[in-house]
Amino acid sequence: MSTFDLEVFAQTSNHYELRLSAAGQPPRTRSLDRAAVDELITLVRRDYSTDATAYKVYGATRLAELGTRLAEFLDGDERWLTPMLAHPAGAVLRISAEQRLRHLPWELLAREEAFLTVAGRAPLLPVRAVGEHAALPGPVAPGNRPLRVLFMAASPEGVEPVLNFEGEEAAILAATRRTGTDLVVEESGTLEGLRFLGRDYGPGHFDVLHLSGHATTAGGQPVFLLEDEYGAPTRATADQLAEAMQGHWPRLVFVSGCLTADAPEGGVFPSMSESLVQAGAPVVLGWALPVGDVSATDFAAALYQALADGGSLDRAVVAARRHLFHDRKSSYWHLLRVYADRSPLAPLVTPLHTKGRKRLQVRAADQQFLDPQTQLSRVASRAEFVGRRRVIQRCLRVLRQPADTPGAAQGLLLAGMGGLGKSSLASRLLERMPTHQRAVWYGRVDAIKFRELTSKIRFDTLDQSIEATMLLDNEQVPLSIRLRHLLDVDGPLGDTPCLFVFDDFETGNLDTRDDGSRVLAPAMAEILPALLAAIRDTGSPSRVVITSRYRFPTPAGTTLAVEALETLTPVEQTKKIANLTNLRPESTINPTIRIRAIETAAGNPRLLDWLNRIIGDATLDVDGLLAAIEGETDRFRRETVLADNLLDSQPLELRRMLARINVVELPIPAATVHALHPHPDAARHLQRAVELGLLEEGTDPDTQEARYFVSNVLHPLVRPLLTDDEHTEACAAAARSLYQLWVLDPAAADVH
Repeated sequence: MSTFDLEVFAQTSNHYELRLSAAGQPPRTRSLDRAAVDELITLVRRDYSTDATAYKVYGATRLAELGTRLAEFLDGDERWLTPMLAHPAGAVLRISAEQRLRHLPWELLAREEAFLTVAGRAPLLPVRAVGEHAALPGPVAPGNRPLRVLFMAASPEGVEPVLNFEGEEAAILAATRRTGTDLVVEESGTLEGLRFLGRDYGPGHFDVLHLSGHATTAGGQPVFLLEDEYGAPTRATADQLAEAMQGHWPRLVFVSGCLTADAPEGGVFPSMSESLVQAGAPVVLGWALPVGDVSATDFAAALYQALADGGSLDRAVVAARRHLFHDRKSSYWHLLRVYADRSPLAPLVTPLHTKGRKRLQVRAADQQFLDPQTQLSRVASRAEFVGRRRVIQRCLRVLRQPADTPGAAQGLLLAGMGGLGKSSLASRLLERMPTHQRAVWYGRVDAIKFRELTSKIRFDTLDQSIEATMLLDNEQVPLSIRLRHLLDVDGPLGDTPCLFVFDDFETGNLDTRDDGSRVLAPAMAEILPALLAAIRDTGSPSRVVITSRYRFPTPAGTTLAVEALETLTPVEQTKKIANLTNLRPESTINPTIRIRAIETAAGNPRLLDWLNRIIGDATLDVDGLLAAIEGETDRFRRETVLADNLLDSQPLELRRMLARINVVELPIPAATVHALHPHPDAARHLQRAVELGLLEEGTDPDTQEARYFVSNVLHPLVRPLLTDDEHTEACAAAARSLYQLWVLDPAAADVH
């Protein structure tokens, strides 16, 4: 695309000078009365602001009129637009002007009722120029490899609306599936996480930094809403983001949040996007006004598809804007703004079939969780996974904690009732740690199965693979010693950090004691302690991940951090349902059936998946579908709750405790559990119910204390254990306790 430079500056107190130049041509100038400039700015403030409605309406007449006025302002009697539109490939218009002029919506430029930035031929790309220098001077060679994107979404607690950042990640991956994209996700949403990830990968590794979240203005200064260590909102200025990047900017930064390209006070202060360019980012994209979540995702997907295909930055932005305008008919097509220094808007990577182009090396994690019979994945794919943000953040802190720090754990136990998505969460964690190799076992593991480790790991050299195989096969030496040599800094896996995953651990790896508790089965009692101890003794960055319905004693001298899963929150369930063809709101299924299925699933991800398939059976009538829902739910209860008569085998008072807790349809603190169940053995009942997966134990995001919940899936099984009077009494006890804890004395909820 050809490049034109437009400068607009005050020549005197009453006149402005406009100067247009192109490569190899003398500049053209003309003067403009200040009153005409002020009139245009007033018109924009009226029709193009957060208080206006025209920008939210696709095809709004007022926007076309405003675009025409902007074109007339630029065109003048000398017809300056004509040479720009004469280039078949389109043109880049670099605009240097005072803030209130730079802040004008140049993306609306229109002629003869056609918007020039999305024109069928010779599109125009306005770029707000920042400075006279280039962070990347001269020609820039594209990487001969797939596109590399660092993706960080911020979703602080209590900030509404909750964005579908999982959908944005999935859309980018789907759009770039043909060429492949190395999409690394920074999951914490913190400045510290951004700093560490940029440092760990080193300067120049990433082509794009994509920040997704909410932005606002504080004290006249644009800020991006990030998270602190516990997910609470914290504000980050452009300077703080720049400090986190430590000067190691990628070629493109996309701050995908409302108002990230808005200059507060009508241009008195620079936008966040402009400030980031001033801080050293070559090119920054942002949104001028509040933008819809779906449109922002659609734009990002189209943008990265074009970039991953080897397209130049300028053409990629034009293609993505056209996609919003022509294909999606989105009213937000004009809100995306480009800020840039003098760096070339060249391609970031080469096209797919360029000679010598590198390929992606990492296999999708969900493809390592295969059913032994069907060879189909048993977990949610990267595109299907939703929610669990705080859980993932806590898990990653455990897995990444250096071995020599206090409280470091050699492994992580993901525990909870069946169907809550423990295996899918494990898969997600593998995706979030692309620097680690993966070895996944499903079900029972003995010495023979464990030696499959060498076929699951990709060693750096063939010699290392041979050495590892010989070590594991040498049964003359205790396994604990063999594993220490394997993980030692000089051993075959010394430079290869791994995640050793034991999935569905309760199947064949645990034995049941007389009191109903679980302990390691003989084969696993040799493997797990040896593996955890080897990680501890060698200081290896490798870690163990276990998914299990039941908890068990941690091997002596080692540390297993426990993360318990809860039923999906309403927001998470909404996101999950949006991915299910028959349960989503736009489904053609009878609404009565659809709502009944959602309510019956009670926020359990697996049961939602099961019922989504059931209600799609076109051979069943309404009554048949309702019966099928109940039948499938009963099967779920049998498989996940009633296995081995689990519930019926527990003491009556423990089951009555579950019934009392079940009167509250949200997670409650331990103090309320004890208020509901004032029994001498309450603490033991609580511990046992959690160990067996009959009671969900989660973490309160505000207090970081444990909270407890009985899934509504269990309701039909435990409700008969209470009389109507006892049920009423339990409701009253819960109300009194929660009123005391949450209303009169919130600090008391932190302790018991």
